[in-house]
Amino acid sequence: MSTPAGRRVTLVAAVAENGVIGAGADIPWRISADFQHFKATTMGHVLLLGRTTHDGIGRPLPGRTTIVLTRDPSYAADGVEVAHSITDALALADRLLDGEPADRQVMVGGGAAVYAAAMPYADEQVISEIPMSPDGDTHYPEFSPRRWAEVRREPREGFTVVWWERVFACGGA
Repeated sequence: MSTPAGRRVTLVAAVAENGVIGAGADIPWRISADFQHFKATTMGHVLLLGRTTHDGIGRPLPGRTTIVLTRDPSYAADGVEVAHSITDALALADRLLDGEPADRQVMVGGGAAVYAAAMPYADEQVISEIPMSPDGDTHYPEFSPRRWAEVRREPREGFTVVWWERVFACGGA
């Protein structure tokens, strides 16, 4: 579906077999190669994060323009842009990317509520499948395999990266 101006929107997540993406404010695994994959995938793009995810990281990630999505109208953080709805965040991303090369995208890096809000606008998902089922309280949103096609699968040490493309832009997950 893309952003209003046609930029691609990509959800980037590490997801355990049981759908867990977080436990409290933490990730319940440490796979440095997956952190490197996230960095390489999002570098040079606009990165959309929820407030809790951004606060958990503790700083803007270098090499990316960060938009923090929050319902808190008074939220501010150094080095990031702030939006209060998914449509405002995507419109802001379009403005930030105006005049930039077409290959610069909007990358969504979590958390769960932001993934869910962005899912109807997403063109692609890049999912690191983590082969474990840890306890956790934060889950990646379910999506219909009828609306998404697996286009590539790349086994790596400790995880597998799977690329999904939207089959048709009908909205929904």
